[in-house]
Amino acid sequence: QVQLAESGGGLVQTGGSLRLSCAASGRTFSSYAMAWFRQAPGKEREFVARISRTGRNTYYGDSVKGRFTISRDNLKNTVYLQMNSLKPEDTAVYYCAADLDIVAQTSTSAYDYWGQGTQVTVSS
Repeated sequence: QVQLAESGGGLVQTGGSLRLSCAASGRTFSSYAMAWFRQAPGKEREFVARISRTGRNTYYGDSVKGRFTISRDNLKNTVYLQMNSLKPEDTAVYYCAADLDIVAQTSTSAYDYWGQGTQVTVSS
């Protein structure tokens, strides 16, 4: 089992940057592909980015391509989301998630473990 804890959210102005972190417990972190999702008020949870177990492969949602970067450090059991050029529409609660399957998935149902989320608010 994996426990996930996000941090790094906050309030930022349009055009600013934030880096989110997700720390995982347990010794099997490198066995999981990791992803970030987000959920804005009144909307469904949306896929943001995914990184493979080794970090070699990454995938992004269309709305964040070119602005967000996902990375991981398997020695620190941590996955990161660097968010640049932030827009008000990026405002949401951001969640990290872990997936044992090696097939890249963007659906929430594919993920086995979830963190509690961290709020990101982008002011205009």
